[in-house]
Amino acid sequence: MKETGKINYVEIPSRDLEATKRFFGDAFGWSFVDYGSEYVAIGNAGLDGGFFKSDKVATTDHGSVLIVLFSTDLEATLEKVKLSGGKIVKGIFTFPGGRRFHFSGPDGNEYAVWSEPNA
Repeated sequence: MKETGKINYVEIPSRDLEATKRFFGDAFGWSFVDYGSEYVAIGNAGLDGGFFKSDKVATTDHGSVLIVLFSTDLEATLEKVKLSGGKIVKGIFTFPGGRRFHFSGPDGNEYAVWSEPNA
């Protein structure tokens, strides 16, 4: 049920929508619905959203919000990200509550994947 004031949708810039779709489909099993040549909606990602065509990128160095994905096997997910063409920008590290790594996709954006401490 949709609730007033709750995060409902995210929109993410992408330099190359086709490469972005291939990467997230391969690495995380996301699905997509194209809405013209400038926008694609995300499916099967845990939260509704989409990618819009843009030359801009979202990185924490530029003060961007960080989209963080979850994994039950952090090392396996890191390898899948690399095999799918992602670039690891911060290797696995611990933080209060778990472990995580940061990567960039073909869109140039920075993302993170976290797991619980024992995963």
